[in-house]
Amino acid sequence: MIKNITDYGIFIDLGGIDGLLHVTDISWGRIAKPAENFHKGEKIKTKVLSFDTEKERVSLGLKQLMDNPWEKIIEKYPVGSIVEGKVVNLTDYGVFVELEPGVEGLVHISEMYWTREIKHPSKVLNIDETIKVMVLEVNPETKRVSLSLKQTTPNPWEKLKEKYPVGTVVKGVVRNITNFGVFVGIEEKIDGLIHVSDISWKHRVTHPSEYFKKGQEVEAVVLNVDVENEKFSLGIKQIEKNPWDDLSQKYAPGSVVTGKITNFTDFGIFMEIEEGIEGLVHISEISQKRVKTSSELYSIGDTVSAVVKSIDPKSKKIRLSIKELEAPAPTPTPTPTSNQYINNTENIGSNLSQALAEVKINNPQKGE
Repeated sequence: MIKNITDYGIFIDLGGIDGLLHVTDISWGRIAKPAENFHKGEKIKTKVLSFDTEKERVSLGLKQLMDNPWEKIIEKYPVGSIVEGKVVNLTDYGVFVELEPGVEGLVHISEMYWTREIKHPSKVLNIDETIKVMVLEVNPETKRVSLSLKQTTPNPWEKLKEKYPVGTVVKGVVRNITNFGVFVGIEEKIDGLIHVSDISWKHRVTHPSEYFKKGQEVEAVVLNVDVENEKFSLGIKQIEKNPWDDLSQKYAPGSVVTGKITNFTDFGIFMEIEEGIEGLVHISEISQKRVKTSSELYSIGDTVSAVVKSIDPKSKKIRLSIKELEAPAPTPTPTPTSNQYINNTENIGSNLSQALAEVKINNPQKGE
């Protein structure tokens, strides 16, 4: 007969001596509080596990009177099978489902619904509610069973991939804006992400809120549907042709371009040569004169011309040079040294003597 109940076990009167039924020996499953399942004065049948004559302690077991359900758990609940269970506990991270007495499995919150976002499982499920779940993993050693609620229903992401192949143009409403992109509602409870790098070919987008507002309807191209990671990638700039594809022909190395200065840096000047297309004039390419800072010669908004040195469409980089358009600096005439003067004089005298001798030979005088 039960004499006393504690959090760690139940004391049972064996007739002059007490035995302890520890909480871990009550059930093959999980027992949170013995008082929820037993009460004082109740008679229960147990098995003697050990007896310490010196300390007069008797250890009892209740689960040992039943077969261990974990011994054949893999055969009974194969991976991929769909079974029914009862909700016995709700936590922040998921739901515990009792498959049979002594066997519970966990439905992690990520395995509850394909598209529905929930803050807590208690918002959608109740204790003692019977649900169907799929067995994902069984580990008899750790006595853990992983279950899934969403796997018992068709995966909407598979249908999404079939419905929206890569390159499809879709329309949707902006549902959320973050610093890394814009979420656009395409299907009920399914959003597509336009990453900040896929908004414009030309403009540097500091924050998407500069271009979009919640509730705004936008048109985008499907870039990828990742079924496994449940990600729907969209792009706006891909609706138009990449202008950088033609720039290598339009601005061939050696051609001259004209643009406005948009930014100064420690390493040079950025010039906008057409809307959204900028080139860099490195500080070493600004002038043939020595320049400490680019702002010494120019200001933001100044219109200048430059020579295209190179263009890389993949990295979206154009290297320019202003100094190549400048007139070459005059080469200073060296001042002759005294030795050079003497040598030059000697050369002149020698040349003169040779010339007179040639005249004398060609025109001999009388009497000679």
